[in-house]
Amino acid sequence: MIDKKLVHIVDDEDSIRRSASFMLKTSGFAVETWPTGVAFLKEVRHAEEGCILLDVRMPEMDGLEVQKALSERGITMPVIVLTGHGDVSIAVQAMKGGAVDFIEKPFEKAVLLASIETAFEKLAAAGERTTKASEAQTLLGILTPRERDVLEGLARGLPNKTIAYDLGISPRTVEVHRANLMSKLDVRSLSDALRIAFAAGMGA
Repeated sequence: MIDKKLVHIVDDEDSIRRSASFMLKTSGFAVETWPTGVAFLKEVRHAEEGCILLDVRMPEMDGLEVQKALSERGITMPVIVLTGHGDVSIAVQAMKGGAVDFIEKPFEKAVLLASIETAFEKLAAAGERTTKASEAQTLLGILTPRERDVLEGLARGLPNKTIAYDLGISPRTVEVHRANLMSKLDVRSLSDALRIAFAAGMGA
């Protein structure tokens, strides 16, 4: 029998731990749950390798602080960050910190499972950079200058309204550019677009 892939759920909300745990177990994953980032960090040296589902808003240490601590300790397990609605700037910080993806609560089962599969692919191919800088530059070459401006704003964690103000255009126009650039880059989520942007050195 093949060992089940393990997912560590780090979230202070009992209801989220229970529902996500049930969802993942019924989808064939092994699950460990942790009530706080501090509790997880205490045991992480002895924890079995897997993927980490990390909530951003937690007491004592928030998700970004936990992510930083994991990085400083050389823990290379892939991290998926769970954020509340509209926490784009936090999600961008998480991606810059090496998170594989971010998912907004309440999340859909299909979105969560797809993200976890990506995380395990990253674990299997550790050491390989998925999007090389040269590939990213080539991809960004198909964008118009204005679409690149919008992507740069997103990579800096700015909301649509701020990007619109900075560029002297309407928020609706920003949304159109955002939809166009995601279509041209052939990505379905903001995190995929950000991965390409960061590989190309945007948002520094």
